[in-house]
Amino acid sequence: MNVGVIGNPRYAGLAAILPGMAARAKGLGLCLLSEPTLEPYWPAHPPPLGSAPLDALVTLGGDGTLLRGARALKGARIPVLGVNLGRVGFLTAAMKEEAESALERLATGRYLTEERHTLQAAIVPARGEPTQLPAALNDVTIHKGGVARLIRLNVQVNGADVGNYSADGLIVATPTGSTAYSLSAGGPIIVPDVEALVVTPIAAHTLAVRPLVVPASARIAISPIRPWAEDLLVSVDGQQAMMLGPDDRVELRRGDFPVILVRFEIDYFARMRTSLRWGDLVEREAPQ
Repeated sequence: MNVGVIGNPRYAGLAAILPGMAARAKGLGLCLLSEPTLEPYWPAHPPPLGSAPLDALVTLGGDGTLLRGARALKGARIPVLGVNLGRVGFLTAAMKEEAESALERLATGRYLTEERHTLQAAIVPARGEPTQLPAALNDVTIHKGGVARLIRLNVQVNGADVGNYSADGLIVATPTGSTAYSLSAGGPIIVPDVEALVVTPIAAHTLAVRPLVVPASARIAISPIRPWAEDLLVSVDGQQAMMLGPDDRVELRRGDFPVILVRFEIDYFARMRTSLRWGDLVEREAPQ
């Protein structure tokens, strides 16, 4: 079984867990394939990612590392096991002290999976061919480059005009992404198996603009409005960005291929209470 490993070296705990994972993988008959940035932290140099087909992928870091790993699979139906080395880790399945046991459960098939739909965006110029962006697991955001300033965008859903948005930016999120940037901007939490997308303005400049939930099958088109259309960026999962010209538009739809997340338990609301500190304050343990 070939297992890819992607990690974020900025997490202090990463170097400490790799030797134990390598030893456990050897005992389980697993072949670990590593991205190049992790090579200095392994006790011996593993083969590089891309040198053999993968059966699973392990990400070591936070949700951002898992998002990067999901994009690297480019739609392949390969289970992704996220090991959280940080604080929130809402998408991950195990904590750093569980890395070796999680690897064993992955090798022996003692896990569950969740399919999470993605979001596919394309930048369509006034003339020329569209540019397809990488599929987003969380969200696609249109915002100002550099100094944050007001922008104006027109939004259409399935060809019908929703209206113009005056805001600092606009987020289109999947149910998975509804607990990320969209939630910070005031959007609703959408349970993962709900077939929907949410359009959330960032710091809307009018009280009449609120988050909008649309069917997952909807086709969304977003166009800049002059003269508030200069220096715009389109960001995918907050990690990759492309310039958006004043006469371009962004077309969004549900992606063709889901991301397969490894789970050791499927209680979404328990994870929400733990990771997001959801619930009544009196339920939390009083400080000592």
